[in-house]
Amino acid sequence: MKVVITGGAGYIGYGLADLLAANEKVTSVLLYDNLSRQNDAVFFSPISRPEQVRLIKADILDTRKLRKALSGADVLIHLAARVSTPFANQDPHFFEQVNHWGTAETVYAAEATDIRRFIYLSSASVYGKTTAQVTEETIPNPQSYYGISKLRGEEHVARLKDSRETYIIRCGNVYGYSAALRFDAVINNFMLQANLENRLTIHGSGMQKRSFAHVLDVDRMLSELVFTDAPGGTYNFIRKTLSINEIADAFEALFPQLERIYINQHIGMSSLEVSSDSRLSAHLSIPETSLLDELKAFKSRFAFGNSLSALQ
Repeated sequence: MKVVITGGAGYIGYGLADLLAANEKVTSVLLYDNLSRQNDAVFFSPISRPEQVRLIKADILDTRKLRKALSGADVLIHLAARVSTPFANQDPHFFEQVNHWGTAETVYAAEATDIRRFIYLSSASVYGKTTAQVTEETIPNPQSYYGISKLRGEEHVARLKDSRETYIIRCGNVYGYSAALRFDAVINNFMLQANLENRLTIHGSGMQKRSFAHVLDVDRMLSELVFTDAPGGTYNFIRKTLSINEIADAFEALFPQLERIYINQHIGMSSLEVSSDSRLSAHLSIPETSLLDELKAFKSRFAFGNSLSALQ
C-alpha cells in the first residue's frame, strides 16, 4: 500500500509518517511538503523503516507535481494547510490560497488518479464561537478566515464521497511534542513560557474553553483511518475540553512556583467547546491519557528549563 501525506514534514505529518512506515502493510510513504515552516529538525529525527519513506519538496498549488506524486497511491492524507489558533483573523489571503484553493487542487489531482481513500484533516474552527457544546450534527458557522477556509476545503473534499472512501475530520486544537514542533497553540506556548520564564500569560479571565487533541492521538487516529472499516463521512476528533484556567492549574502541578499574568482579565473571551462523543470512536483504539501525564512527557523533552527566570 502506498500512502501520500501532504504536509508530511509538518507538526502532525511527521509522526504520522513514522507510524505508517512501521506498519508492514504499508510499502511506501511519500511526504509531499513545501517545507514552508523551515523546521529542519525533521531531517535529523529517527523514523521507522526510512527506506520506505520519501520526501518531495513541492507546493500543493503545483498541479503537475502533485498529480505526479499521487500516481500509483492508494491513500491520500491531506494535512497541508496554513494553520492558526481557532479565532485568528490574520493573513486571509494565505488561508484562502492554501486551505481553500490548495485543497481544491488536491481534490482535482485525486480525481485524476486511482486513489481509493481520501482523508482530510479539517478543524473544529468551522463551528465558530460557541455558547454551548456542539456536536457532529451542529451546522458549521465559521467566524474567522481560518475557519472559513477550512470549511471551503471540506466542500471540495465532499465532492469525492460518491467515488472514493472519503473522511473529513474536524480536529480540536492540537498540542504536544512532535519533531516538527509548533509553539503558536496555547498549550505548547504555555510549556515554552513555563520552562523559560516560569510564568503564564493569560488573555481574558481564563474561563474561556477550547477543545483539544494531543498530536500523538491525532497521528494514531489518522493511521488507523488508513485501514478502518468505518463508513466515510464527517467526524469530530476531540479528546479533551478545558478552560484556560484548568490548563494553567495542570501547569502549576508541574511548576509549583509558576506565576500567572492576566491581560484584560475583565474581558470575556470566546469559547469553542466541542463534544468528544463521535461516531468515529467505536472504530478507534486510542488509550486515554491525562493532561498532567502528557505535560510531564512534554516537559521531559526540554534540554533545560527556567533559564531566563534565573537571570531576573
